[in-house]
Amino acid sequence: MKFLDQARVYVRSGDGGAGAVSFRREKFIEFGGPDGGDGGRGGDVVAICVDGLNTLIDYRYQQHFKAKTGMHGMGRNRAGPRSPDIEMKVPVGTQIFDEDNETLLADLTEAGQRYVIAKGGNGGFGNAHFTTSTNRAPRRANPGQVGIERTIWLRLKLIADAGLVGLPNAGKSTFLATVSAARPKIADYPFTTLHPGLGVVHIDEREFVLADIPGLIEGAHEGLGLGDRFLGHVERCRVLLHLVDATGEHAGTAYRIVRRELEAYGHDIESKPEIVALSKVDAVDEATLKLQTERLKRAVRAYGPEPAAGEKRRPPLMLSAATNKGVAEALRGLASNIAVAKREETRALEKVEWAP
Repeated sequence: MKFLDQARVYVRSGDGGAGAVSFRREKFIEFGGPDGGDGGRGGDVVAICVDGLNTLIDYRYQQHFKAKTGMHGMGRNRAGPRSPDIEMKVPVGTQIFDEDNETLLADLTEAGQRYVIAKGGNGGFGNAHFTTSTNRAPRRANPGQVGIERTIWLRLKLIADAGLVGLPNAGKSTFLATVSAARPKIADYPFTTLHPGLGVVHIDEREFVLADIPGLIEGAHEGLGLGDRFLGHVERCRVLLHLVDATGEHAGTAYRIVRRELEAYGHDIESKPEIVALSKVDAVDEATLKLQTERLKRAVRAYGPEPAAGEKRRPPLMLSAATNKGVAEALRGLASNIAVAKREETRALEKVEWAP
């Protein structure tokens, strides 16, 4: 299945049914009076957040969703039935934007959430509704209300607890494949990963979801390489694991490039807790490893996020997914940061709920 994280969709709710103009006609009843029923309401277009989906690929092949018109009213005071709603099933983490692709309409983060994108038109009144003491036989009825038509953007931001960032070929996909059942494409050339991937990680009887996004290069915020469009998938992450290739030219420069791209992207992603690891340490000799480690330490001190109050800045981890060196330590660090973030979120929620 192909990955698609953004789609443009046209929706139109159903028109309301027209009211009926009708009069009661029965034998031996001279003045039957008006009995025109009301029209039915048009169908809504509703987005429903469901489990089991992780892409918007369905909306590549169908971009138009139109609800049906409500049934018209009928004689004998029979109201027209309402038209059924059109349901658009979207993955957890989908955001709905207006046509300008900037105005956020809804953020669906839990399965079962619903959002009415376009409300159906109300049905028109039949002539029985207009009966008064001075007008006993009205001959008019309302047409149904016109439905709403609009163009929206669906944007998917994967729900993950931790995210992997780094330059292309930094070992992110190899790390994800080592610690989870995910099987991303792995090769010895840059930009092997073209789409974000997810994996469930288990460590010390705890589990969390880890997201791998395509690598960043210098100028990604200006559209170079694959750009920074996939950074949206780590916006919701509670902690980042920043991998720096030990076999690269300069570990400090590599770290600085990614940090600058995170800052240019914004959305507070650069201030998230970060664990820095020097990857592929099994592929370099001791002298190179020492040099790269010193370079990375200096870069982290200069460009890394400030540690939380009362905590010291942690030195970079030595990591090798091929030999499992440092893997467990990195996972425990991620799990610890995730637990802290969850506790803080719970406290913040309790304060809001119990605020006077």
